[in-house]
Amino acid sequence: MTAPSSMLHNWHEVPFTKVKITDAFWRPRLEVLKKVTLPSCLIKCEETGRIANFAKAGGLIEGEFEGIYFNDSDVYKVLEGVAYSLMLERDTALEDDADRIIELIAAAQESDGYLCTYYTLVAPESKWTDMEKHEMYNGGHLIEAAVAYYEATGKRQLLDVACRLADHYDRIFGPGKRHWVEGHEEIELALIKLYRVTGEEHYWKFACWLLEERGHGHGVGAIWDKPEWGPPYCQDDVPVREIEKVTGHAVRAMYLYSAMTDAVHVSGDPAYVAALQRVWAHTAQRNMYVTGGIGPSHHNEGFTEDYDLPNESAYCETCAAIAMVFWNHRMNLLFGDGKFADVVEREMYNGALAGISLSGDRFFYVNPLASQGDHHRVPWFDTSCCPTNLARFLPSIGQYMYARMPKGIAVNQYVQGEADIMLENGNGVHLKQRTSFPWSGGVELEVFPAADGVFTIQMRVAGMVQGISGLRGRRMAIRCRSSGRTRLSLHRASLVGG
Repeated sequence: MTAPSSMLHNWHEVPFTKVKITDAFWRPRLEVLKKVTLPSCLIKCEETGRIANFAKAGGLIEGEFEGIYFNDSDVYKVLEGVAYSLMLERDTALEDDADRIIELIAAAQESDGYLCTYYTLVAPESKWTDMEKHEMYNGGHLIEAAVAYYEATGKRQLLDVACRLADHYDRIFGPGKRHWVEGHEEIELALIKLYRVTGEEHYWKFACWLLEERGHGHGVGAIWDKPEWGPPYCQDDVPVREIEKVTGHAVRAMYLYSAMTDAVHVSGDPAYVAALQRVWAHTAQRNMYVTGGIGPSHHNEGFTEDYDLPNESAYCETCAAIAMVFWNHRMNLLFGDGKFADVVEREMYNGALAGISLSGDRFFYVNPLASQGDHHRVPWFDTSCCPTNLARFLPSIGQYMYARMPKGIAVNQYVQGEADIMLENGNGVHLKQRTSFPWSGGVELEVFPAADGVFTIQMRVAGMVQGISGLRGRRMAIRCRSSGRTRLSLHRASLVGG
């Protein structure tokens, strides 16, 4: 049974480019991100041969492939972070460096649109033979970077590369063609982003086809050949609309659920809604740490059994916490329920942010809740998905602050700053939020509508807040009518302890 579409809110995200963060908690971190983290990640990608792999694949220099078969994705994620940083503040030197790397990426693309430097340089005869080898995972991160860079600069070179790559996938796979179950999800949500920027519907339809490939026995490769992993490791054990519980690799699972949520948004088909609600409850209520961390097991970088949440041996990959933000943000937009924004907050301040040092150049891959003093952040990893994921997550956190509802605005996160939001009726509203959260829970919101009219502001009441009388559900709603200033205030408990 599918859920009725009437229960869906389908709120719209307020772009982070319309949100200016000025607080004493996030603002310094964003400055360090631009000055330290992004340059550091670019340097590491140079030093480890990740960027040179593109030049080699493009025939610009001689040499062998360096690193792991999914190393291309790290370059793409850093480029995505660079794009978001440029959206906030143009930087000629940073943009020139990105343009140089994009030229190498374009050179590495083969004539038919294929792009994966590992296979071009190491095993060209083995393309599309092992669904674990991250070919579409790499491509998904390329697409996300391309969309972001186009939106940041208006330059199409990387976007054109992404479209040719997606079209290459679509020619080989799909109804009446070859089956494909990508071992590491990512391509599905990326294709929907590509649709949103190009308007080409076949991209989101191909994403939905990829989702529907799961759980039907089509998977082939290293994952499926390991009895201790098997199809559940990459969420290929049941059709996605029949999912009951979270399984397998934590990051892969969260990317899958993010794509499923996006599919409901873009298609208008509520077929996945019941599965999303079931698996969210199973994840958040039985398999999430107090920090928001998920995936307790080192063995599969993921889930074991309900309530298996050890402290010292907790895996809790940083990427999994970031992916929880991606999924829960989408769920909040879809359902308009503050419990999802609660999880975003928990991850922002705990599960994800723990992965990076205040200096911006040292990282955690795993985040145990206890240590004997031997667990320390390091500058880089052979598998450096976490540093590069942080590089794209942090500059875009402004997108989680607000949402546009059909008849007003939702305040999802409490972070001091300003925002400009266009209501559905075309009227603009300027917001000023003052708060010292997370150190204290007082929030003051000043509302400056550009024109006279009536609209609603919903302020999230966090799940840990008790005893606020007169509230129903998880949000406090205020109706505003004025072209002048309106001041609202809310006192809420702090989530983050000392």
